[in-house]
Amino acid sequence: MGNDGKINQAISIAAAVLISSAILFASPAVFAQKKEPPQETHDGLTLIEDRKVAAAYIDSDADLSIYNKIMILDCYVAFKKDWQKDQKKTGSRIRVSSSDMERIKADVAALFRDVFTEKLGSDDGYEIVTAAGDDVLLVRPAIIDLDVTAPDTMTAGRTSTYTTSAGAATLYIELYDSVTGDILARAVDRKEARKAGGYLSYSNRVTNRSDARRLLGRWAGLLREKLDELHGK
Repeated sequence: MGNDGKINQAISIAAAVLISSAILFASPAVFAQKKEPPQETHDGLTLIEDRKVAAAYIDSDADLSIYNKIMILDCYVAFKKDWQKDQKKTGSRIRVSSSDMERIKADVAALFRDVFTEKLGSDDGYEIVTAAGDDVLLVRPAIIDLDVTAPDTMTAGRTSTYTTSAGAATLYIELYDSVTGDILARAVDRKEARKAGGYLSYSNRVTNRSDARRLLGRWAGLLREKLDELHGK
């Protein structure tokens, strides 16, 4: 097996670990109970003090300052368990089809790439690339436990919905050496997409997207802040 094949295999295995670990970390009960995360992960990453996210781990021997370029993989997106059933509950006028869910997931994944590319690459930031390299940091993201409060199914005559929150989601993100496939860091965090000012307002596809962009921007800003710190910027 060639080097590329080994890397792809390593990333595929990591994907399975990512999803199972993310589901465990992302449980709302875990966040609500404020359980202490383990000090070390199964793959040797060490817990670091970071009050801005729920949990963050890093390879203590890794030097992330050598990476000046970033390769962002497609973002995996998964809804909260039984989210679709909850939308169909008795009395609800919102009906969400499987195609609606696929559209929303695709929109979130595309928005993630747009926001993170903009935030990480702007203002003397990091070059965003599509190929591996010695100075390329590979970012593998997942948005899980996605809970959209008022999904806009774009059906005729749908009832207006007013909310103070567009919903909530959990970010699970891993950083790899793009050449060797070595895991360098991992973080998980759950946040609610609050309306600007916290006021009750009409929710539709446009406002939901704006709120989601704001939420993703906060996460992208945290990653940019950490990378800049490691690069002495």
